[in-house]
Amino acid sequence: MSLFSLKGRRAFVTGSVRGLGFEIALGLTQQGAHVLVNGRDQRTVDQAVERLRAQGGQADGVVCDVTDFKRLADALTQIDTSFGPIDILVNNSGLRDRRNVFAFELDAVRKMFEANLLAPFELSRLVAQRMVQEKRSGRIINITSIAGPISRASDAIYTTAKGGLAAMTRALAADFGQYGITVNGVAPGFFATEANADLVADVSIARTLSSCTSLARWGHPAEIAGAVAFLASDAASYVTGEVIAVDGGYLAHF
Repeated sequence: MSLFSLKGRRAFVTGSVRGLGFEIALGLTQQGAHVLVNGRDQRTVDQAVERLRAQGGQADGVVCDVTDFKRLADALTQIDTSFGPIDILVNNSGLRDRRNVFAFELDAVRKMFEANLLAPFELSRLVAQRMVQEKRSGRIINITSIAGPISRASDAIYTTAKGGLAAMTRALAADFGQYGITVNGVAPGFFATEANADLVADVSIARTLSSCTSLARWGHPAEIAGAVAFLASDAASYVTGEVIAVDGGYLAHF
């Protein structure tokens, strides 16, 4: 089991005050990692940190907007000074805007790309530079989506951004491998998060999942954490450039 231990490692999980991000943070603390919780609001960050600590986890908060590229470097310097170097970066923060492609103005498209693609790229680059300087090793894990390899109507911009994030995962794996840094992705399927409460309550969607998903149900938020913890651990030391679908068999189901 020592292969899966994250004891002594520091993880920065973006967008981790609620939903899948919080469950990822919780899963990493349960494996012994010191998790830096991220969000844009001090109150919600503090609440998430307290919840993790109440469950025995080692956690601290970092308040910043990852799409504010001018301040990202300052935030990372603050992390280095206050807590020490990052061993594990989880790019979880994202934005979804379900609209017909003709309803989008270019500014809204740019906002989606900044949140879902450019922010993970810039943060990965900045953190990788530090990883190389510190010890020539590290883990970067991008939370993509099954909306990357497949698509549906009125979700074109999100699908494009997440598809780009999966491609970026492979590209950064190729670039960073020489430094001992692995870059992988996890693609969630249909998860019953707070943000999806209305969809979870929709009986017609439950019927669709029952027929289109091998496990015939919504995913429980906690079920995302195992794949991320694996990719962050020594058990995945020879895994890079891969995207693991955690979707109950949705992509595999016919």
